Amino acid sequence: MAPPEPAQQIGFTAAESTPRFPVPRRPPAGAPNVVAIVLDDTGFGHLGAFGSDIATPHLNALAAGGAPFNRFHVTSLCSPTRASFFTGRNHHAVGMGFLSDIPLAYPGYHARLPPSAAALPRLLRQAGYSTLAVGKWHLTPRWERSAAGPFDTWPLGIGFERHYGFLQGDANHWAPNLVCDNHYVEAPRRPEEGYHLSEDLADQAIRMVQDQQQAAAGKPFFLYFALGAMHSPHHVAPEWVQPYHGAFDQGWDVWRAQVFERQAAAGIVPADTILTERPSWVRGWDELTADERRMQARQQEVFAGFLTHTDAQIGRVLSWLESSGLLDDTLVLVFSDNGASAEGGQEGSVNEHRFTAHVRESLEDNLAHYDDWGGFSTYNHYSWAWAWAGNTPHKLWKRYTWLGGTRTPLIVHWPGHIAQPGTVRAQFTHVIDLMPTIMAAAGIDLPEQVDGVVQQPVDGTSLLGALADPDAGEVHRTQYFEMLGSRSIFHDGWKATTDHISSGVLDEEELAVGSRDFASDRWSLFDLGRDFSEAVDRAGEEPERLAQLTALWAAEADRNHVLPISDGMLDRFAGFIQPDWPAGSSRTYRPGGGPVHDESIPLLWGGFRLTATLQTGGATAEGVVCALGDWFGGYALYLIGGRAHFTFSRAGDLLELAAAEPLGRGAHQVAVAYVVGAGPEPGRMALLLDGTVADEILVDGLLPMALQHGGTGLRIGSDRGFPVSAAYTPPAPFSGTIESVRIDAPGTPPGHEADEVRAALHGD
Repeated sequence: MAPPEPAQQIGFTAAESTPRFPVPRRPPAGAPNVVAIVLDDTGFGHLGAFGSDIATPHLNALAAGGAPFNRFHVTSLCSPTRASFFTGRNHHAVGMGFLSDIPLAYPGYHARLPPSAAALPRLLRQAGYSTLAVGKWHLTPRWERSAAGPFDTWPLGIGFERHYGFLQGDANHWAPNLVCDNHYVEAPRRPEEGYHLSEDLADQAIRMVQDQQQAAAGKPFFLYFALGAMHSPHHVAPEWVQPYHGAFDQGWDVWRAQVFERQAAAGIVPADTILTERPSWVRGWDELTADERRMQARQQEVFAGFLTHTDAQIGRVLSWLESSGLLDDTLVLVFSDNGASAEGGQEGSVNEHRFTAHVRESLEDNLAHYDDWGGFSTYNHYSWAWAWAGNTPHKLWKRYTWLGGTRTPLIVHWPGHIAQPGTVRAQFTHVIDLMPTIMAAAGIDLPEQVDGVVQQPVDGTSLLGALADPDAGEVHRTQYFEMLGSRSIFHDGWKATTDHISSGVLDEEELAVGSRDFASDRWSLFDLGRDFSEAVDRAGEEPERLAQLTALWAAEADRNHVLPISDGMLDRFAGFIQPDWPAGSSRTYRPGGGPVHDESIPLLWGGFRLTATLQTGGATAEGVVCALGDWFGGYALYLIGGRAHFTFSRAGDLLELAAAEPLGRGAHQVAVAYVVGAGPEPGRMALLLDGTVADEILVDGLLPMALQHGGTGLRIGSDRGFPVSAAYTPPAPFSGTIESVRIDAPGTPPGHEADEVRAALHGD
């Protein structure tokens, strides 16, 4: 009898001993790399390829070698556009009817991408792509952005393998609130050492792709490169601004007309396009004083320098791809998430946090920062008139469903796959079309199920036909729009748009002309086939067509979960989704951990008591006990020469307390107490040392609800980035021993809902 086989000797069958190799995950042959470059708050007329005289040579080159689309549309706000890009579905249909900062318990507004709409990076990764995200996210609901997560709505949670950037709607470009993968990190350099967020993001994008290609040469990758620019603050070094000194002294009316002339000459707008008029409530350049003109021109100079600097960082990434032999095999898409932003209001803002601190903008305050506009001391935004000009030739701006809010540049570049490079594509397109375009370019079918979940229908349609033929027929026949009560509908070349004015921006609430009551909203009608800029209202001539379109809007709204609509969200705050693990009214923090996210800290503006238990070495004691935010908005308790200090920055307006004598050596309790004033009476803020009042001030008005639009964290024992007070320089480590910092806050005063919405809008 023959001896048993080795497998049989230890109890295995021959079949179990046969190797079973996993099926390799590889995209179809020829699948391109994909790079999506997403700009923020960039208007239709801002890029050189779309008529601007602001230098954007790298983006211009992409357009010349690719396909610029002049009828590309987005949702008119950040989070909704990004949700539509990743899913190929309308934004309400995936729960992102508004910003992720305001999650509501309504199907169209819960601010979480559903499993039934698996996101583009998840699908590409499953098909064998590497998936890399760099930059702005703004798709994670409020209360889920702390170190505790949950992380399923962070970039890695929806399908990216790597992420470096920021989670919220904006960021300080000199000192951002940064995330790497699923944790918060510090910037690699301080502002004084030459750090800038856009440059850092370009560095990270290049390194991620380089690491990926060196580890798996030839493996296709999807790079989502979402810059914080051109969102405010418009932060840029002076050398980028200098070439634009005097370039905008002619003002927005003349500059807009010049942009329009270049657009028509280049064919980016049809020859018969009408340049729409300036809104009656936006001042003309000739109505300004000399000081106003000087300040307003400066705002646009800095914006222009910021845009050219942004283009240079995009150029660095593209140049690296080219030098690495990757660009010819890469599908590049460039678009903006909405039109230019008017959140700077009539004057422009030296510090956008002033809005939620109930501090009015003024020419005097702006002029005081003229020389450093865009620098370390500003969190700046230009005025709404420059936003209007940046959207040439269209009406209005971001947040509205007029073309100024929804029509932005789109550039598609894919060597060897675009017929007649540089030729304008005039087909009606929408951001929901980009996901199916990418999937089709990669040769990957849209799945019917993902992880056992049946997928909801994709609303977008591939644009490959338009890339292959500039004169290809229309494939996107119908598209609804809704944002903050502003509504419109496109169908077969016609568009109907309401005159509704939303709330959330104070100057608009007071000055804008239009309806503020849904029952009295007026619909206008435009033949976009003949009227590129939405200039000639045909409602009176075509009442039946208008009725058909408004009925179609209602049907689309019902299908996509648009209702209930609101122009400011205030009437829906009963549905505001609260945190699973709220900060509560009392929390204790200890040294040794990372920064505690501001959404995990009790709100201070309704009154508070902050108590630090510590030990000092007497008059030699120095450093930060605790700090949150910076001089644009935040608070810090710190010691200088043994003396306790507390500074609260109310959007740059400093409330300061200081002890006259140093603390003695040993254990102490240092506390700050704030009590809200009753009615017209001012509030009181006091510094207490071991229970005894050491300093006290009166506080007129309320403290702001939001201290940092871009998010921040409470640090114990040191600080980072910019300080809250110029009296200390970060990191300013505390020289003594901190046992704990306790915050007790009795609650939030009534009427905070409006500030929630306004803070969200200014942070988008």
